[in-house]
Amino acid sequence: CAGLGGPRETVESDYGQLAGDKDISRLTFQVGKFAVHDIFDGNDYAEDSRADFLNWSIWAAGAFDYPADRVGLTYGITAELNQQRWAARVGYFLVGNEPNANVFDMNLFSRGGYVGELEMRYEPFGKKGVAKLGTWLTSTFAGSYNDAVAIAMATGASAADTIAQTRQGRTKYGFYINLQQDITDDLGAFARFSWNDGRSEINAFTDIDQSLSGGVQLKGTSWGRANDRIGLAAAWNTISPDHVRYLAAGGLGVLVGDGRLSYASENVVEAFYALQLFKGLTATADYQLLVNPAYNTDRGPVHVFSGRLHASF
Repeated sequence: CAGLGGPRETVESDYGQLAGDKDISRLTFQVGKFAVHDIFDGNDYAEDSRADFLNWSIWAAGAFDYPADRVGLTYGITAELNQQRWAARVGYFLVGNEPNANVFDMNLFSRGGYVGELEMRYEPFGKKGVAKLGTWLTSTFAGSYNDAVAIAMATGASAADTIAQTRQGRTKYGFYINLQQDITDDLGAFARFSWNDGRSEINAFTDIDQSLSGGVQLKGTSWGRANDRIGLAAAWNTISPDHVRYLAAGGLGVLVGDGRLSYASENVVEAFYALQLFKGLTATADYQLLVNPAYNTDRGPVHVFSGRLHASF
């Protein structure tokens, strides 16, 4: 981190961040193995599946196919310029050598993921808000949905078997908009919209080509539990026409596909209650309603109940 002079601020200790007094105007560089989401697409009200929302299209921009291995990490380098009312950050990351891989493609810069984000900070009526616009491009070894379907139709095979025959160097790109807004001292709202071109295989995240999500999170101050939180959110997810034809022809994605498809958007509603048992230990109860899971009207609705226990020291 390199200070550029001017006013200073106190930065609290956090994951990937050292506490201290720092110049507000500063350059920060990070190199190593970490999650892209440590730097990009952050949101105070929906980003930590250990203690708030669980659904991938709610705690993240669903159509953001960010570089990662199977546990969500990659090697990369990032740079961030921070100012009083805005910040700009860019990064380059290694991608898998094929979709959903644990082996990274070492053809540096001819293959890889590029991410950029502009963050704007504002305070309407004295309440803090943040707007982020992110854009990304990955160059990966991936298959074409349309080409896989064409081979499947010509040979009578399943698109799940023909997709590998179409894999070559391809680019995938998209963008996301990420908003958060304090409404009161205890209540905050968030929303995300994300899109990708939907022509080639998902490399690392999940099978979504367009996603809209939003919700609220409330602290428990009014019922005497200021460190508890309750959240409610919903998401609407779709895939591209190319992607629809691929799944209908028997194709398989990272997480979806069952041999045929009666297509409709996938719709999600999620609620959670996070109970702080004592400082550093939180128990969370969560409920999700999944309508048309995996974009198939022949499936669901599904009710998912879960519980989590998270400790931090």
